[in-house]
Amino acid sequence: MDSQYKSSSNGGIESGSITIRDREVAMANKRSMSGCDVVLRFLALAFCLAAAVILGVSKETKMVAMTLVPTLPPVTIPATAKWHYLSAFKYFMVANCIACGYAAISLVLSLANRKGKKGITKLIILLDLVMVVLLFSAIGSGGAIGLIAYQGNSRLQWNKVCNVFDKFCRRGAVSFGLSIAASIAFFLLVVLAIHNLHRKN
Repeated sequence: MDSQYKSSSNGGIESGSITIRDREVAMANKRSMSGCDVVLRFLALAFCLAAAVILGVSKETKMVAMTLVPTLPPVTIPATAKWHYLSAFKYFMVANCIACGYAAISLVLSLANRKGKKGITKLIILLDLVMVVLLFSAIGSGGAIGLIAYQGNSRLQWNKVCNVFDKFCRRGAVSFGLSIAASIAFFLLVVLAIHNLHRKN
């Protein structure tokens, strides 16, 4: 009676058509995929947290000259720029806080789901996609306001303010850049998960 196991020419032991080496390669690929997943989730968490903190602590007060009556000289008054003065920036802040909290929870779920249960995996993929959409919409709405603050709009008589509140605008730009990096990390997580499911099938 022939043995089920026989030596292969490449040094592995065959069982049917699958060698032990093939199994080792599959396990190594699974570990590397899991490692990438953890790293990307940690990066998304760090970027969202940094974006929210930087915008949250941004505050700048400047003395601004305002003309109240055309016949009188301008009056200098203090003006302050804060993120919660604009609804688009409020939305941006809330979106980043939600994404940050979700990144922390999904990081724990990802570490706990080492066996790769399909139900949990599909739920995480769906929520990752929701985070991508949420962050992209927040970046778009806040970015539109930021562009008006930087360039102004002469047709609507909206003056640019970044020439006055330059520090606030620079910190806002950094915050938006970090949020973009977080949204890319979530997008890569979706691509990685779909690729992993495709390989399993």
